[in-house]
Amino acid sequence: MSFLALLALLLSLRIAISDLYARRVPNAWLLAGVCGAALGLLGGQLSGQPSVVANHLLGALIGLAALLPFHLLGWMGAGDVKYFAVLGLLLGVHALLPVWMGASALAGLHVLCVVGLPRLRASLPPTLQLLHAKAMQQLQARPGMRQMHHARQGRVGIPFAAYLAVATGAWVLWHAMGASA
Repeated sequence: MSFLALLALLLSLRIAISDLYARRVPNAWLLAGVCGAALGLLGGQLSGQPSVVANHLLGALIGLAALLPFHLLGWMGAGDVKYFAVLGLLLGVHALLPVWMGASALAGLHVLCVVGLPRLRASLPPTLQLLHAKAMQQLQARPGMRQMHHARQGRVGIPFAAYLAVATGAWVLWHAMGASA
C-alpha cells in the first residue's frame, strides 16, 4: 500500500468518525491531508519513483468541480466537497468515480431508511408503536446521545463525507489486496 493510499485511509477514518458524530468535516484534517499528499508526491518525485503528479492534481480539481454544484444548490456541505477534492489529490483521478458511486449508493440506502422506517413504524400494532416510542425516549435521554446532539449544533442531513470515507476505505483495501495477490 502506498503512502498516499495509507494517508487516505487514515484520513477517511477520522473524517467518518467526525461526520457521523458531529456532522462536521474539520478543515484542519483536510489541510493535514493536503500537506501529507504534497509531501508524498514530492518524496516520490525526489526518490526517482515515477509518480504522476498531474493525475493527483487533476483528481483534486475534478473532485472539487464534481461536487461543488451540489454545495451551491444547498444539497451538500462544503466539507463534503473539500474532502472529495482531497481524496482526488491523495488517490488520483481514477479513484473518484468508484468512490463517488459507492458513497452515493450508501447515501441512497440512508434516504430509503429515513423515508421507509416511519412508514414501517406506522404499520406496526399500537402496542409495538408504544414500545418503540418508549425505547426511543430512553435512548434520547442517554448522556452520549445528548452530547452527540449538542456536538451537531442543529446540523442534520446525510453524512455524505462518512459515506465517502467508507467507500474510500473499500477502494483502498480492494486495491491493496489486488496488488499483493
